[in-house]
Amino acid sequence: MAAVEVIEVPEFEELDQGRYLHLVSVGTTPRVLRTGRTLAQRRAARLRMIQRRRRTAIALLLVIGLVILAWPGHAFGSTTNTGLSTDLANSSVLAPGMLYVVQPGDSISSIAAKVNPVEPALARRALVRELGSSYVVPGEHVLIP
Repeated sequence: MAAVEVIEVPEFEELDQGRYLHLVSVGTTPRVLRTGRTLAQRRAARLRMIQRRRRTAIALLLVIGLVILAWPGHAFGSTTNTGLSTDLANSSVLAPGMLYVVQPGDSISSIAAKVNPVEPALARRALVRELGSSYVVPGEHVLIP
């Protein structure tokens, strides 16, 4: 490859022929136009950055998944220990944790029906387990399980 260079020569200026063309050949080593890291190094650094971003995204998804799993079950519609969903338990007359005073004519089955109108058998078993007895006396204080 060759290039043309314009050279000014002061002796020929008075003749208005002070410039003439000179052929310049380029050596075997080309001029370096860019300094810094090579293309391979830049590509490797970009690949490391992409891998680091992927690992970060996966770790973030795992943390979010663990937080969702650790969230209280009632937030996702779980059931109480009487077998009633938390929505129904909160809307029924007697909810878990309430203190109920037994009225004349009440039985374990009638209290269980107030606690869990959908499946009173589950509530009855929980009440018997809580009281340690299958009988109630009017005026007795019962903690609803």
